[in-house]
Amino acid sequence: MFERFTRAARAVVKGAVERAERDGADVVTKEHLLLALLDRDDTRAAAVLRTLCPPDRRPSLVAALADARRRAGLSRADTKALADLGIDVGAIVARVEETHGTGALAADRKDSRRWSGRRPFSREAKTVLEKSLRVAVFRKDREIGDEHILLALTLTGGVVAEALADHGVTYTAVDGAVSGPKVP
Repeated sequence: MFERFTRAARAVVKGAVERAERDGADVVTKEHLLLALLDRDDTRAAAVLRTLCPPDRRPSLVAALADARRRAGLSRADTKALADLGIDVGAIVARVEETHGTGALAADRKDSRRWSGRRPFSREAKTVLEKSLRVAVFRKDREIGDEHILLALTLTGGVVAEALADHGVTYTAVDGAVSGPKVP
């Protein structure tokens, strides 16, 4: 599959790995893929992100990701479902952080099985990359570009898709920006 990735898409994957290394994470996540996309400035996805989520709004997007990480990666839908069961996620996070320190639930689970020195991709990050192939095939594109990774991130659900949607970056909006204006 990676032979079909454009140079820009490969740079995003490599950037996600570098992000995971800087964060000290054991695995590369969907969040790392998004942050790597946000780091780019010379690609189709970068242009779309500049339009839909201008640079002055990006700190808010990054803060939303950090807030979700602090809640152990629970989306608002997860938090609401737990609240409907009488579980106050905010109170649990506060209690855990009171005992173990700020960000205690955001800590990565260490995996001592990593022998190669390479960071593996989480199941969710692999799903994004696989979905980017499906998006490219659906759009009848010959290569998988970073715009396909962005489109896949909007489709996978969870915290990253939720944060993107909150900032106006939805599948429909990205697809329209990538496809350009429709000519009658």
